[in-house]
Amino acid sequence: MTQIITRFPPSPTGHLHVGGARTALFNWLWARKNGGKFILRIEDTDVARSAEEMTQGILDGMRWLGLDWDEGPYFQSQRVDLYNQHIDQLLEAGHAYFCSCTPEEVEAMRVAARAVGAVPKYDGRCRNKGLEAGPGRVVRFKTPTDGETRFRDLVKGPVAVPNTQLDDMVLRRVDGMPTYNLAVVVDDVTMGMTHIIRGDDHLSNTPKQVLLYEALGRDLPLFAHVPMILGPDKKKLSKRHGATSVTAYRDMGYLPEAMVNYLVRLGWSHGDQEIFSLEELLEHFSLDHLGSAACVFDQSKLLWLNNHYIKSEPEDRVAALLADHLTDHLAGRGLDGADEAYLRSIVPLLRPRAGTMVEMAEMAEFFVVEDEALPMDQAAVNKFLTPEAKEHFGRLRELLSGASSFGQQELEALFKNYLEDQGVAFKVLAQPLRVALTGKTKSPGIYEIMEVLGKDRVLRRLARAEQEGAGL
Repeated sequence: MTQIITRFPPSPTGHLHVGGARTALFNWLWARKNGGKFILRIEDTDVARSAEEMTQGILDGMRWLGLDWDEGPYFQSQRVDLYNQHIDQLLEAGHAYFCSCTPEEVEAMRVAARAVGAVPKYDGRCRNKGLEAGPGRVVRFKTPTDGETRFRDLVKGPVAVPNTQLDDMVLRRVDGMPTYNLAVVVDDVTMGMTHIIRGDDHLSNTPKQVLLYEALGRDLPLFAHVPMILGPDKKKLSKRHGATSVTAYRDMGYLPEAMVNYLVRLGWSHGDQEIFSLEELLEHFSLDHLGSAACVFDQSKLLWLNNHYIKSEPEDRVAALLADHLTDHLAGRGLDGADEAYLRSIVPLLRPRAGTMVEMAEMAEFFVVEDEALPMDQAAVNKFLTPEAKEHFGRLRELLSGASSFGQQELEALFKNYLEDQGVAFKVLAQPLRVALTGKTKSPGIYEIMEVLGKDRVLRRLARAEQEGAGL
């Protein structure tokens, strides 16, 4: 049986886009499911627009998603000699020719064609001149002038394009650099690709590449063009819709499991199942179930998935992620005694509420900052830290300082006795306590917070609130 070989060939002209990440994921899954090979290739022949930091960003995004590769990354800029060998082969076989037409002359041909309702393309005037290599000359492919170019797409079905619609495409530019279609085909041929899974924005290139395969005497791989990812307005996903790069979502506090799970469902399905472990994806993924309709990127659904993974991942892992995001959130202010065990105790209180790890870090700030540096909501301070509340804080500090245990049940019993003794309802103290301990009016339960903060922190914060109170 032929070994399955797939690839992901991003261009380092931008960060790893979520659409590219989905393409990489589909190729990775198909190779891994079949015990095949997944190759990473950097298409950097556009030297002016390629950037090393973008390449690094792509690699970082791939690693974050867990998409490891078996070979590469290969760089097209280092394979130019190989491409030129294949161009020379096409010239020798009569499938290509030199062209001396200037860009201005070619544009004039297209304008003239549009004027009469014809396909705007190069008119082939150098096709039979027998020109040789020379300054200012490109190499063009000799596209058949009749018939159709056909291929079967695993998503779109049979595709046929009249050759009269196709141009005599440039294979080598004036500067000696190969063009995209030539380099892609040579790479896919020499690397033994069996499956080309990519976005359907590449569908228009496929007939041109099929002709190159045939001219080089090579068998076609299997093509699968997956639908584009659209924004909520049903237009191509772009920055105007929000973050589009994988690393941006990482920095926003999304988990890679959530991103992988979400991306795989954009254009692929397995019944009605929405949540997949990696093991389930490797078991069920199939090219037969790739959809043909465009997909809408739904931020709210991704957020829902992310919350699911935040709630279901082991506490140790979430605590480690929380530590990283707290470091960023506090921007050098430091963590006050927030060791690994302390952060683990915070996680159960916050993860049901947090859509992202950034949100969890924001929620967790009051747990870890120094007591005297606790940010306070001034409006909440003025409303709830009243003289009456301060009197209760003084009495409570005395009771709490003598508590032998600081667990939730013991704290609840202590407060119950105190409230009965004072003849007040808990709601009278709930918000003042919450503001004193957290600096804000929304938080997990009071007893849960006190247990995690511990006796010393609670006493210090009550003392601060008692001393400063209204007008703080």
